[in-house]
Amino acid sequence: MSRMDAAAISAYIIDTFGGVDVVVADGNSFFFYDPGNGLPVDQRFPFATLVTSDLYDQFSELKRPSVFRLNLGVSGQTFRALFDTPAASSESVGGGSAYDFTALDRLMPHPVYGQMHWVCVLNPSDGTFETVKPLLAEAYGLAARRHAGQRPS
Repeated sequence: MSRMDAAAISAYIIDTFGGVDVVVADGNSFFFYDPGNGLPVDQRFPFATLVTSDLYDQFSELKRPSVFRLNLGVSGQTFRALFDTPAASSESVGGGSAYDFTALDRLMPHPVYGQMHWVCVLNPSDGTFETVKPLLAEAYGLAARRHAGQRPS
């Protein structure tokens, strides 16, 4: 089973969705919907991220060679449909989470931002990435609608 790499996923996001600004920091990529780069930095929130290190959390053990995590924010309705749970978070990890946040190629709630309806997958295969594509489109659409609400009419 072929696996996607972080560069291919980044290229897909940039090539597929318009108005995306990518910020790379510490090897991690943050994807913002901000056509024209008009939003102040403190008002921007990514719709997707590619994380390659344990800098922000250690639940996924991203220090393993070539392991990365794709994260994206979806609607509460989609989150519940995917996981049959209102939310998940790292708090459930200590209490015996149903998710192995180190597992590769498995769509699951984000270990920290699950309560905000973020989902993640570590090193998705081509097949899993096909499943993720509509979720990326939803995350992008949510970001575009938020952006439209922030812009003066």
